[in-house]
Amino acid sequence: MFDNAVALIRGGADSPGLSGEVSFIQRHDGVLVTAWVNGLPSDNPSGFFAFHIHEGKSCSGAGYPETGGHFDPGARPHPEHAGDLPPLLYCGGRAYSQVLTDRFTVSEVIGRTIVIHGGTDDFTSQPSGNAGKKIACGVISDGQAMN
Repeated sequence: MFDNAVALIRGGADSPGLSGEVSFIQRHDGVLVTAWVNGLPSDNPSGFFAFHIHEGKSCSGAGYPETGGHFDPGARPHPEHAGDLPPLLYCGGRAYSQVLTDRFTVSEVIGRTIVIHGGTDDFTSQPSGNAGKKIACGVISDGQAMN
């Protein structure tokens, strides 16, 4: 079992200056997920960016097609997927978020992807909240392999 993991996030062609780091720390009561992001685009009127763990294992390709859908081993509706996280809030191009969740363990998300979307998650639309295009991605690593 892994106690910690990290994902280095990089923006795609539409958001080349977007970067960040997401850490995952296994605790006895859940996983502490901490995100630091820089370079968020200012063209999202709400200032909220959807943020999810996806089931896929690669950030390859334009628009990140290999990330697949939200990580959802329990076959639950959105926003009850294990990979559904609170949105990131724009603050001058930056965002910081920290959440404790018991929806997954660190071991379950190693090798999966974490994605920032260009829009706001509406927490209703199926299967993914109508969150807009994928603007940044990172592969969750056990820390011994780089993204």
